[in-house]
Amino acid sequence: MRTHRFLIAVLSTALLGFGVAACGSDDADSGGGSSSSGGALKGSIAIDGSSTVYPFAQAAAELFNEDNPDVKISVGQSGTGGGFEKFCAGETDISDASRPIKDDEEVPVCDKNSVKYGEVQIANDGIAVVTNKALSVDCLTTDQLVKLWAPGSKINNWKQLDPKFPQPALDIPRLKARLAPPH
Repeated sequence: MRTHRFLIAVLSTALLGFGVAACGSDDADSGGGSSSSGGALKGSIAIDGSSTVYPFAQAAAELFNEDNPDVKISVGQSGTGGGFEKFCAGETDISDASRPIKDDEEVPVCDKNSVKYGEVQIANDGIAVVTNKALSVDCLTTDQLVKLWAPGSKINNWKQLDPKFPQPALDIPRLKARLAPPH
């Protein structure tokens, strides 16, 4: 619970920083006052991206809105790639992501559209691998997991990962198909 509150606080701080930057005026603004002159923040912030980060972004938006009710914050969850697509097209202000922006695919689109960005890491994902009790394997290494789940993997039985592993009645290709993320 304590870690959860810490992550929300970190995300809230990051969102506040983005919100002030997005809603405030700069020195070149001829509109007069800035948000630092004591006026309430107004404007909008569009956030989209990773479904993993979505709950944190939503919670941060709600906390930010408690003190800044005139800021309209929309938070979407189109996935990391979908979020970067919207961000690089200039449709959103913040892109939640569960990975860095791709240098070969997404960065050129941002550059083409003159979208400038900075990356702020707020958390790390954790992954747990759980096996059926019928599989008497006590440990899988990271390398074995990569061999098993890598795109184009030809592994179709446990003995291909390690000759010491038992050969249970488990259809690995069918398992992979059931657990593969949608394209």
